[in-house]
This record gives sequence, C-alpha cells and structure tokens, in this order.
Amino acid sequence: MIYYNPRQWFALIFKFHKSDTFRILLPSMLLVGLYTGILTYFGLGYFHWTFTSTTAVHSLLGVVLGLILVFRTNTAYERWWEGRRMWGMLVNETRSLAIKLHAFLPEADTETRRFFAKSIIGYVFATKEHLRGQVVLLDFEETDGLIKRDLLAVKHIPNKIAACIYTRCNQLYQQGKFTGDQLIVLDKEIKAFTDMIGACERIKNTPIPYSYSIFMKKFIFIFTMTMPLGFITSFGYWTIPVVMIVFYVLVSLELIAEEIEEPFGTDSNDLPMDELSVRIRQNVQEILGV
Repeated sequence: MIYYNPRQWFALIFKFHKSDTFRILLPSMLLVGLYTGILTYFGLGYFHWTFTSTTAVHSLLGVVLGLILVFRTNTAYERWWEGRRMWGMLVNETRSLAIKLHAFLPEADTETRRFFAKSIIGYVFATKEHLRGQVVLLDFEETDGLIKRDLLAVKHIPNKIAACIYTRCNQLYQQGKFTGDQLIVLDKEIKAFTDMIGACERIKNTPIPYSYSIFMKKFIFIFTMTMPLGFITSFGYWTIPVVMIVFYVLVSLELIAEEIEEPFGTDSNDLPMDELSVRIRQNVQEILGV
C-alpha cells in the first residue's frame, strides 16, 4: 500500500510510480494517437470529408458511460473497504482475545501463554498467505500441536489453527483452569476469526460478473475508436490529443477499479496486510508477555 500526504497537490500531480496508470497506458495511448492521426490525415488530406461532424452522439453516450464508470469504481472501492474493515476487525479481535487470555491465565504458566501467542500470530500470518494463494508459512513459529509440516498437509490452514486454539481452550476447561463462563467469552473472540476470513474469502472468490466486465471494455473501446469521426472536421489535428486524453481517463478508471476490487494481493494499492500482521504480532506478544 502506498502512503502519501494528500495535501501535496503538485508533488502528487507530477509523481509517477510503477502502478501509475499513465505509465501503464502510455503504449496504448500512442497507438490510439497513431490511429487517430492516420484517420485524420486521410479524412482531411485525401478524402476531403465535407460532412459536418457532431459530438452530440458521443456526448449522450458519454453521460451513460460516466454513470457506468461511477458504479464500477464505487463497487470496486466498496470491496476494498470491506476487506480493510475485516482486517481492522481482526486487529481488534486478536487484541481482545490476547487481553482476556492474559487475565484468565496465571502469569507463571508461560508455556500456555506462549502457545496462544504463537497460535494467534500464526493464524494471522496464515490468513494473509491464504488470501494471497500462498501456503509457505514463512513467518509461522511452531508450537505444541501446530507443526508446519502438518499444517501444509491441509487445504485450509487458518481453520486448522483455529481448531487447535479451540481444542486447547477445551482442554484447559476440562482441567479446571478455565470456567464455563470464561470459555463462552473466549468462544466469541475465536468465532470472530472465522467470520472475518469468511468475509474476505467472499470478496476474493466473487469477482465482478464476467458479462459486466466485458461490456465495460467493449463500450470504452467502441466509444474511443469512433470519437475521431465526430471530431475531425471540427477540431482537425487537435482531435489526436483530445482522443488520447479521453482514452486515458476512461481506461484509467477501469484499471483502477480492476486493481482495488481484489485487495488482498501485493499490488501498490492493495491492503497493507504485511504491516497489519507485524503490528498484531507485536501487540499479542506484548499483551501476553512472551
């Protein structure tokens, strides 16, 4: 995720990064400009078009296209924000679970404290890699009942870790170290883990409908490719930069929406899951004193 100061207007205007749409679209913009230039050259120099071109059709279509793009970007941002809200909930729930375990467990029981600390932290890092389609567990620390080799043998690692946390809580209840009321309190926090990852999986596994995405791309392509026909006799060779700018604006909105609608990857504008995972690890270790 890119951190920036939104008040630095001019610095942001002239700043380019690897995911900037201008840099990505520059080759396509040049092709569109070449296409428009050829069409303008032959239309004015050879065929001597005499018809009066009009922008009325593209103006009407532009209103429709603008409404569709607004809906497209809003939908993509809602998915991004929902993912960020779920990870914010995970930060809060891990802190809450660690605080309650700190209150319930004796300070001398360092072994149990270390188990819960590593399990909670392991769940967070496993969730991060699960949402990214990875199963390497680079930041996972093994503990009792949670061996990396065994975890890699299952399809859903976060579920396995949550089950181990439930199992240890039940064992402590049977041993009389947790009361029934304490077990119910802990159950609420652990259940929130499953709710959170389920919501994230819903976002990840439910893309924008294929027909809608294809329609958007076709609409933008037809709109920009036919623009020279409506501008040549009115703007002459100024049609070239006009079409390039319109193409850049429309396609940039579509690219931005495509990037943020799946927020769990490693792109520049995706969620800062690495930083959040490290923060959770520091918080849990500090609370449980391990």
